[in-house]
Amino acid sequence: MTATAPWTSKKPTAVLVLADGTVIEGVGVGATGKVCAEVCFNTSLTGYQEILTDPSYLGQIVTFTFPHIGNIGTNEEDIEDLTPAARRGAVGVIFKADITEPSNYRASKHLDEWLKSRGVIGLSGIDTRALTAWIREKGAPNAVIAHDPNGVFDIEALKAEARNWSGLEGLDLAKEATSGQSSQWTQKPWVWNEDFEDADPAEAKYHIVCVDYGVKRNILRLFAGLDCKVTVVPAQTSAEDIMALKPDGVFLSNGPGDPAATGEYAVPVIRQVLENDVPTFGICLGHQMLGLALGATTTKMHQGHHGGNHPVKDHTTGKVEIVSMNHGFSVDSNSLPEGVEETHISLFDGTNCGLRVTGKPVFSVQHHPEASPGPQDSHYLFQRFLNMVRERKGEAALAER
Repeated sequence: MTATAPWTSKKPTAVLVLADGTVIEGVGVGATGKVCAEVCFNTSLTGYQEILTDPSYLGQIVTFTFPHIGNIGTNEEDIEDLTPAARRGAVGVIFKADITEPSNYRASKHLDEWLKSRGVIGLSGIDTRALTAWIREKGAPNAVIAHDPNGVFDIEALKAEARNWSGLEGLDLAKEATSGQSSQWTQKPWVWNEDFEDADPAEAKYHIVCVDYGVKRNILRLFAGLDCKVTVVPAQTSAEDIMALKPDGVFLSNGPGDPAATGEYAVPVIRQVLENDVPTFGICLGHQMLGLALGATTTKMHQGHHGGNHPVKDHTTGKVEIVSMNHGFSVDSNSLPEGVEETHISLFDGTNCGLRVTGKPVFSVQHHPEASPGPQDSHYLFQRFLNMVRERKGEAALAER
């Protein structure tokens, strides 16, 4: 089946070829070439630059359900991957409408030019509602996205490539998303109309070691803004090297790919960290691998959760938060062992969104509390973690906020 865009008088310059043989034609934007990936949809109305630079999207093509993407252009601040020169993030993007000229005082580059600079292949001019409905019904498909300004495509070869791609299951992408060496993070949270401010590690009260499976910058900013010295270490760092840094707390970051695959080397390290009774906090992939380390299992989701309007309930407070989500795997609630409690659930489908170890300073969440859809509904989780650190040091806990 071939789906042709409304502008039939124009020759397609980009195609999306699904593993089942479906071909969707459109106008190419961004980089040229082709790439195999999983197609997902994101329901956010804003934040497209943060989404496309989130390392958790590595190996995925993002379909935006909001029709007008690119209106505010791009800038050098709204980037989430730690090392943007490595271009870790989404490999493809799909829009309904053409990218318009930027109309925002912060814009420094047109979105199309920015996509080219990052090597992200784009497709525009298609019915993204129909594609989203297809994904909701049949699940996130494997596909090839290709862009050729001359409109020359070997469709049969692309079909075979999409059909033969193994997909995200069993794929360890954290090793591609992680930083190559240890580093210090000092940048504090962004304040509107002000330059970023750097924290002084020498004046920090607490030392947090972040195991980087594809960490987002704003997570590190929030830690730096809470009087923390932040040391970022690569995904394959040993437990001995982590403990040698004398952390007050260990953070397990977000990241892409199958947690079971990354867990082959990460889970033994996490278990050793837990044996040292160090306060531990995980987000997204870090949550999933903490679950694996505690004896739970993870499963591939039908369509995943991707967007900034997801309701999650915190059982410990009884409150419902509007959160940012980006994951295609989840921890199986029924597999949580004795002594591990479910703390958060998705109110969309009831899937697990958080856990904690009874009587120990260990917890994690599936969603992204550092993002701002609520706008700050989940920021209290960082204070919750810091309170565990404070209590370990004999200090009084602060109010969660």
